[in-house]
Amino acid sequence: MIRLLLVEDQEVVREGLKTLLELKPDLQVVGEAGNGQQAVERVHSLNDQDLLPDVILMDIRMPIMDGVTATQIICQAFPDIKVLVFTTFDDAKYVAEALQVGAKGYLLKDIPSEELAEVIRSIHRGYTQFSPGILEKMMANPAATQPQSTQLPPGFTQLSPREKQVLRMLANGASNREIAETLFLTEGTVRNHISHILTRLNLRDRIQAAVVAQPFLAQLEAGGES
Repeated sequence: MIRLLLVEDQEVVREGLKTLLELKPDLQVVGEAGNGQQAVERVHSLNDQDLLPDVILMDIRMPIMDGVTATQIICQAFPDIKVLVFTTFDDAKYVAEALQVGAKGYLLKDIPSEELAEVIRSIHRGYTQFSPGILEKMMANPAATQPQSTQLPPGFTQLSPREKQVLRMLANGASNREIAETLFLTEGTVRNHISHILTRLNLRDRIQAAVVAQPFLAQLEAGGES
């Protein structure tokens, strides 16, 4: 049985997709999410229930957190999960960004349901899959495949070396307990560090912190120097 998580901001589309996929005896929808942040939270919840999805169908343009950012966070924390982008947008920039952060395929929503099921099975087996014309579009626009330069967020340089270590582990999907065990701290101390990080970077929660830190993992690994 292949376990699926459906990430789509339009509920009617998500429900229709669920109905079609669950007609297949080897596919099981174990969760749904309406945006990228919900997807990240749902994966952690399903992991706690021993129902970690094998394949995630991920839309790209969603409110709160987009599919590229969610894919990056999930693939960092759960490298065995296969993310299949499933969207209406065939922009080469979206394709390149999704692949750079770990997506294993990129499909447009006009694909017939029978073909979608086969693609999911193929992705689960470890293959990559693309809708017709996607790779050709990327090759025709090589500039879109180049990573974008980034600037350090405000407050980053004010973080202490220990806070940068904690932020790096947050970005890699570690829990408070895992951070505490790795850095030989108490969980209370870890919570205090996270609180300081959120204050200095003007962020709402640990998920936002993980998102902000993703482009700067190299600096965090090196102690945070730019």
